[in-house]
Amino acid sequence: MQLTGIHHLTAITADAPANNRFYTETLGMRRVKKTVNQDDTSAYHLFFADGAGRPGSDLTFFDWPVAPERRGTHSISRTGLRVAENSLEYWAKRLRDADLTVGEIAALDGRASLDFEDPEGQRFRLIADQPGTAHPWDRSPVPASYQIRGLGPITISVPDLTATDLILTKVMNMGKLREYASPDGVGQVHVYSMGDGGPSAELHVAVQPDLPVARQGAGAVHHVAFRVPDVPTLHTWAQRLNDFRVPSSGEVERYYFRSLYFREPGGNLFEIATDTPGFAVDEPFETMGESLSLPPFLETRRDQIEAGLKPLD
Repeated sequence: MQLTGIHHLTAITADAPANNRFYTETLGMRRVKKTVNQDDTSAYHLFFADGAGRPGSDLTFFDWPVAPERRGTHSISRTGLRVAENSLEYWAKRLRDADLTVGEIAALDGRASLDFEDPEGQRFRLIADQPGTAHPWDRSPVPASYQIRGLGPITISVPDLTATDLILTKVMNMGKLREYASPDGVGQVHVYSMGDGGPSAELHVAVQPDLPVARQGAGAVHHVAFRVPDVPTLHTWAQRLNDFRVPSSGEVERYYFRSLYFREPGGNLFEIATDTPGFAVDEPFETMGESLSLPPFLETRRDQIEAGLKPLD
């Protein structure tokens, strides 16, 4: 019984139009779904991914008018984005030309990497990916061979490893592989792997007891989701959490996937989400993400919901 990798990561923006421009124009990702937060329909939920909109490539945002994040522990602290190794020089120049905070290309945990922050301060790390099939977007301003391929690894910060390790290894069946010194000089980072492993299936846990407690806001990550193939497998995970007496949301229908939410002991919100049915379930693949999509249970409120949303383009 294995999770197969990172499914998606959801962060917070306080400026949806600027967020949309940055991720489609500067980062060159495809907007594969323009919808709303199903629990707060006054807010957009924007999904950016590779050209195919595959699970494992989804970077998503809730649009909330909040103050910037206060950084610290008890947080999902850095988002990995996988790219071809020969593209890092291209990205360093592109991101610096956009006046962003950008680090230097360096080897970290045995992989070439490049740290940067988006305009709201969300922390990212471009990671040299393993060889494999990419799914570029043919309308991206970024050349196909340099485009972002997907998510991972994801780094979380906790003040103590003990209870988090138990959840990851005993409940979630992750394997603990190795550790390395945190590049910010604060604590050790412990590497956990899912399924077949590799950068798309790793969770990195930074143990940082001396940091203050983070406060979520614009530029923060709200939650990270892990992959399972289908609904029957999700049922099995729901039962497993129940058997281990881990409090959870129970299964939640998100229409584009089905989900299950719970918090690990370090306070970070985890989700387990199905690969199916995907973003083309309610609109043609060729045009998905271009207009506002609503799941059937919100469709009757379309006029009211659209009236409350600001234009993106």
